[in-house]
Amino acid sequence: MNLAIRIALRYLFAKKSQNIINVISMISVSGVLVGTMALVVVLSVFNGLHGLIGSLYESFDPELKVVPVEGKVFSMEMLPIEEIHATEGVDQVTCMLEDQALLRSDNRQVPAIVMGVDENFAKVSGIDTIIVEGKYKVKEHNINFGVAGYALADQLGLRLNFVKPLVVYAPKRTGQINMMRPDLSFNKEYLNPSGIFAVRQLEYDSKYLIINIEQARRLFDYQDDIVSSLGISVKEGFDVNAIKIQLQQLVGKHFNVLDRHEQHATFYKLMQVEKLMAYLILLFILVIAFFNIIGTLSLLIFEKKESIGTLKSMGATRSLINKIFLTEGWMISLLGVLGGGFLGAVLVWIQQQYGLLQFSGEGIFIVDAYPVELQWSDLVMVCLSVSIIGLLAAWYPVRVIVKSYYLGQGND
Repeated sequence: MNLAIRIALRYLFAKKSQNIINVISMISVSGVLVGTMALVVVLSVFNGLHGLIGSLYESFDPELKVVPVEGKVFSMEMLPIEEIHATEGVDQVTCMLEDQALLRSDNRQVPAIVMGVDENFAKVSGIDTIIVEGKYKVKEHNINFGVAGYALADQLGLRLNFVKPLVVYAPKRTGQINMMRPDLSFNKEYLNPSGIFAVRQLEYDSKYLIINIEQARRLFDYQDDIVSSLGISVKEGFDVNAIKIQLQQLVGKHFNVLDRHEQHATFYKLMQVEKLMAYLILLFILVIAFFNIIGTLSLLIFEKKESIGTLKSMGATRSLINKIFLTEGWMISLLGVLGGGFLGAVLVWIQQQYGLLQFSGEGIFIVDAYPVELQWSDLVMVCLSVSIIGLLAAWYPVRVIVKSYYLGQGND
């Protein structure tokens, strides 16, 4: 074992002449321990929320989505559909067409996003799993149906047993507006609500109405081969990113292939920024706690000032003595880092297994307990960053105080 490490270990765990030094050392270690544990737990909470909301999006969004770089619609003839279907790993492909429309139910009128889908939409998304009332159905026996988000249905006062159909209006894309009869400037479609879904995200639940794509094309004045996007599901066992790269090469530069993170890039970037800010704030608090390390190490060096003279007389250089006390200060930090990392991981595991910390208000939230997820990359990052700060905190008192004591024992 390195000589500096052996002497540092002896100094660290040897009995001190003043008991207060032991107490201050324990306080320093406890401060680093609690700060490290808090970092691990808070980052795990952000990971849990990230994963929870991501799982909600997965119930509605396809794994991969092909969208045009410019414009909001395109012709299916612009894509190599047969090659896309033949790509190894591709399971199902669905066509989608969405645009803004006005919905009317009795005297209530609400703007919404009408999304026309084909028969494969349920196979590509998890829409069947989030139906809270009725069932998923957009067409049956040449009768058109619609599935609305629960917040949108509430705004319209929709009920599945209503006989009166829902009316959908969309402005005509061609032709001139007749000021005498402005109502003739709108296309109008009728449908009956068959189900209500709940993604638990208002951007979907308060805005989306899902209908048959043929009816959507009539409503928005589009030809039979026009879509706004393609949804693609990937077979189990295949890497989504690898399939995405292959499809991007197929569709060319005029189209983008988006995974679920890219479909909600703003949300995921915001979550990453919030996580980073929480990490930096807690790290700053830990930096303040490391001032205890500076004070503790100063006392430890003072305690061993006579030993510095002894080591010098035995031929120890100032560099070696610096290494001894620098290692001792780093070990104090390391004890707190390892203990805090371990306790933080244990707390996260307990919350994952038993959900001890729960939301107040039973049945109101999507989950009963706070979601947490421990990522080993976070644990490694926390341990490394705190250890480096501890090493830097020990550098100043060692360099300054050891120098004064060393030179006070006579010239080197």
